[in-house]
Amino acid sequence: MTVEALRASTTPPTRLSSFVFAAKAIGFRMRRALVDMAARPPRLSVRGAEFSEVAGLSQSTLWSDETAAERALQLGKVQNLRVAARALDGLVIPAGAVFSFWRNVGPPMAARGYATGRMLQQGCMVASVGGGLCQLSNALYEVALQAGCRIVERHSHSRIVPGSLAAEGRDATVAWNYVDLRFTSDHDLRLSVRLDRDTLSVRLLGGDRARASAPTPEAITADPPLILARSCASCGEIDCFRHERADPAATQAVGRHAFLVDEAWPELTQYVRETGGPADSLCLPLDGARLGLSRYAWPTSGFAGVSSVPVEALRRSWSLRRAGAQGAGRRNAELAAARRIAASLSKSLSPEVVSVTVAQSYLPFLWRDGVLGGREVTVLMTRLPMAVLQERLDAEATRRPHATLGDFRAPAWLVAAETEALADAVRVVTPHAEIAALFGGRAVRLPWHTQPARSREATPLRRIGFPGPTVARKGAHAVREAALALDLEVMPFGAELEGEGFWRGVRLAPPGDWTAVDVVVQPAIIEDQPRRLLAALAAGIPVIATPACGLDPQPGLKLIPPGDTDALIAALASMMAPSRTAPSGSDRRTAAQTG
Repeated sequence: MTVEALRASTTPPTRLSSFVFAAKAIGFRMRRALVDMAARPPRLSVRGAEFSEVAGLSQSTLWSDETAAERALQLGKVQNLRVAARALDGLVIPAGAVFSFWRNVGPPMAARGYATGRMLQQGCMVASVGGGLCQLSNALYEVALQAGCRIVERHSHSRIVPGSLAAEGRDATVAWNYVDLRFTSDHDLRLSVRLDRDTLSVRLLGGDRARASAPTPEAITADPPLILARSCASCGEIDCFRHERADPAATQAVGRHAFLVDEAWPELTQYVRETGGPADSLCLPLDGARLGLSRYAWPTSGFAGVSSVPVEALRRSWSLRRAGAQGAGRRNAELAAARRIAASLSKSLSPEVVSVTVAQSYLPFLWRDGVLGGREVTVLMTRLPMAVLQERLDAEATRRPHATLGDFRAPAWLVAAETEALADAVRVVTPHAEIAALFGGRAVRLPWHTQPARSREATPLRRIGFPGPTVARKGAHAVREAALALDLEVMPFGAELEGEGFWRGVRLAPPGDWTAVDVVVQPAIIEDQPRRLLAALAAGIPVIATPACGLDPQPGLKLIPPGDTDALIAALASMMAPSRTAPSGSDRRTAAQTG
């Protein structure tokens, strides 16, 4: 049968038939509610063992109709998939328990975040809140078959929905709450439901005995439908009461951009100012420009909307004050505050937001919550990725096991979420040279904001400035060893956090004008924002730093490898009077131990 014949083999619905359909649906819902009162499937939780074996996998494109007229409803469908995916991702299905789609997803209402998409009703693809969830139920049925699950309840579509598995008889339609998808397994399973920029991915994870396989023909229990579903926007039945008249405004491209920002670096504020448009929205913790708070002083003019979450921003400030300068308590406070602010700001992301520029601090939380799925993501990078950062600190900790190198450890799930989100991002924006180098062609490298450099007469090395704070990740141990080996005076600029007596044996300059030093030294393992180094270079003060500080080679800057104390001593010795020479490695270690 041809497509034309298939389309012609249906009759348009009438107001009377639609009324009868709605009345029947109410009756079916009431009957389902009564039946479930006697034997209701459990509401599953995310608690349980971790599984790595993929027992079932389904991947499908999010964008099945690229026409301009359908753009808004496609965005609504993707929004519905985001909301439902958040409800299902990570759920554990214990052996013998029945998984119910609606019991775990809940009713698709606008109050719960669902938007208007397309759904099949009376043979037609009509606009309805929650439309498009059948793409998810189709995928769940597919993975259940692959995992060898027993199908307790499944209903096929009455029409072939374009782009779905209905033509192959491997679909599962759902309608709240009486048309459900239910299955069970003899083994414990865990659901993974994720959206990236273009794809819905559904996995069932199990133990060693779980193996993914193609569903057998015997498992597909229903014949595929023979009639194509028709869209109410393009079916041609202009006399039908459901027919959607052409709207010139609907043919325009639909989509907006949103900026979810955190700390206002001058490089990043300029980028947002230059890339934001009059239809875009800005979401920030506090309106710092209006309140005179430099940390949040983002440009707010020229945006269609500006939203903030001042309560959460103040709560973060209070929690960090109580947490102390460093340690696990501060790390946990920072992560908890970022999670709360990210969740609050994400409420501003309406379905028509198709691209997001997001602060790195929010990124893993938004990714885990499924907020970024189906959207083009740009990341404002202000530090190394957590996986790289922790690997580097671990390597340094083997050399200095007693140093404060264990402060920056995040939960494994958070590291994995950031890694996945960065892999999906279309670009990363940063002024940091080392961070940009990690992302190749996806990196947008911004110039550091600097003042014009001034000339300064070179003087023999007597005093070194250390920006600090005094912790191992900033290179404090290397500075101490070099100062002891060369008998140099040190002026620390930051707080002493490594422990009482850290500078014992080192000649310390009293606090004063930080420019009254002969060289600024930052042999950091980790350095996100080298503002003091930039100021020193602008003031004509020589700088010795590592590539971890994020600066490009330039006049006045000497780059040395991180963790290489001998290289630091050699660089400092070259700036001393010609009569002084750098001590050998054994002499340096003896001096440091004596100190």
